Amino acid sequence: MPSGYRTCVRLVTFNILHGRDLERDEVDIDTFADAIKSLDADVLALQEVDRNQTRSGRADLTAVAAEAMGADEHLFVAALAGSPGATWTAATGAEQPDAAAYGIALLTRCPVTSWEVVRLPVVPGPAPMRFHGKRWPTLVREEPRVAVAAGICSPLGELTVATTHLSFLPWWNGHQLRTLTRSLRSLPRPLLLTGDLNMDPAKAARVSGMGPLGDPQPTFPVWAPDVQLDHVLASGFTGTAHASVRRLPVSDHLALVVDLGAAG
Repeated sequence: MPSGYRTCVRLVTFNILHGRDLERDEVDIDTFADAIKSLDADVLALQEVDRNQTRSGRADLTAVAAEAMGADEHLFVAALAGSPGATWTAATGAEQPDAAAYGIALLTRCPVTSWEVVRLPVVPGPAPMRFHGKRWPTLVREEPRVAVAAGICSPLGELTVATTHLSFLPWWNGHQLRTLTRSLRSLPRPLLLTGDLNMDPAKAARVSGMGPLGDPQPTFPVWAPDVQLDHVLASGFTGTAHASVRRLPVSDHLALVVDLGAAG
């Protein structure tokens, strides 16, 4: 653990939009690093993470975030190999360490005892999506999705923390969440499932069978948040949890911060 050891755990989940500053419409690595550092997270779950992409200066955003928060343990897991919106394929995990990729990351200041990667069901072919103001559905190409879980030795004891970024298709993300919770069923409890689930709290709790930690917190869109897409769900956690949101100079999401404490 870092200096200033504490007996609570700050868990943050944040869809970073590949570190983009919406006002400047660019990625500035120093701004991104400062934003991550300001969160003071012990465990940080990131979604929409770039590695070696032109739009983010070919930086490894996981490594940048790890240095900023002082995380000795971190793992980037690619969902896509190549460049989103251009030439890309579903990642397999066999890509070279410096290959251009896009996915999720889990970082922590705490020791990690194990890692597990879960690749989620992919929509077969173009899929119909209804957009507001459109009479008929539009066919869209959905991205592959992935999850990662870590066994963490925290000040509160052993925790399993997982993160993911689920489909924006409402008829598919529930299927992915059910698949993921089944895949995580054998992992030690307490289990904390984090990420951009692209669904509201009621659906997330109903489909996963897990309870939200802290009071509801709208996280999207950043300029007028009115829906919670980002979540921390728990199974077997008996401690205290206080949830809040942080607006940072990157992303179209707010960061969801959950401060965990011991029971009693």
